[in-house]
Amino acid sequence: MPDDPLIAIKTGALYFALIFALGFVLGTIRVLWLAPMAGETLAVLTELPIMLTASWFGARGMVRRHKLKVMRDRAVMGAVALLLLFIVELLMAVLLFGQTLQAWLTGVITMPGPIGLAGQILFGLMPLLVPKPRSPNLPV
Repeated sequence: MPDDPLIAIKTGALYFALIFALGFVLGTIRVLWLAPMAGETLAVLTELPIMLTASWFGARGMVRRHKLKVMRDRAVMGAVALLLLFIVELLMAVLLFGQTLQAWLTGVITMPGPIGLAGQILFGLMPLLVPKPRSPNLPV
């Protein structure tokens, strides 16, 4: 159905909002409770499967609901969501936590940053990885 790029952009923004909300809650638990007990890397490794599972179901639901059958639309959805994630994370780091751009980038490339970055990239790719919605006229 949608060959309208705006639908893919809006769907990417919705996908971002859904997963970011969960990530905000889990990230708070990770930073305040889990990381002090288990260490940063183990805390990120504990959170990652939950976030990727949520990303799978979120992307699948959005792709089906908005009937994004064309891979280009699904790629746009994932790219928009990933771009929004990077922008919001950078803004939060700078405005809420007083980090510099350099400190934020250093956090991305030093452990456990690469683990989180890999998860974020998978989040952005998830709309391409979930099954294509079936046509309602085709037999199951």
